[in-house]
Amino acid sequence: MPATGKICNFDCIYCENGFNADRRTSDAFATLPTLREALEAKLVEMSSTGELPDVITLAGNGEPTASPVFPEVVDASIHLRDEYAPEARIAVLSNGTYADRPDVHRALLRVDDNLLKLDTVNPDYIRFLDRPAKGYDIEHQIEVFASFCGHVIIQSLFLTGTWQGHDVDNTGDTYVIPWLDALRRIGPRSVAVYTIARDTPAAGLRKATPQSLDSIARRVRALGIDCSVSY
Repeated sequence: MPATGKICNFDCIYCENGFNADRRTSDAFATLPTLREALEAKLVEMSSTGELPDVITLAGNGEPTASPVFPEVVDASIHLRDEYAPEARIAVLSNGTYADRPDVHRALLRVDDNLLKLDTVNPDYIRFLDRPAKGYDIEHQIEVFASFCGHVIIQSLFLTGTWQGHDVDNTGDTYVIPWLDALRRIGPRSVAVYTIARDTPAAGLRKATPQSLDSIARRVRALGIDCSVSY
């Protein structure tokens, strides 16, 4: 992603990078040579100190899979990882909206940890919380996520509080039960349940309680799916 702003087809009210309107940039995506050179330089530096990374994560201030060179970046990252830090994992943090593109899908199958977002399956709540660009279809996303045949980690954020006079609590059965049904259909390798940990652009948002997160995680594990929790 460009360092000068944000490029994303979601505009989440909890995004640590701020609202899209406040982070606009005229700069393009970073080029493949720029990315390759920067990653290699960092890995050489880390190798010289004997402190190699556990994970190399493709993420950033926006949606990484939107980059026109994303598949090539994955290939370059795997190559450099194999050369300098063979024990490290390659991970991608994505909202999953480009995962139906054949080249992106194939690239995500090549990474070790394919983390895709699914905060809820309620269309109205998605439009309020994640604020995706037009054309987002939750049923299509569930089908795409299931097409990875288990090579996917579902990342889901739970929170409480209010924004613009609306309750944002998605920890209750109204949201959790349909979300669990979607997990059954997707069959992920694991699920990562978490809550807000940094400042959010929308005022009034609050962390979900540890008790709520633990309860949700237990229900995921009852499906036979591994689940981690971050408070």
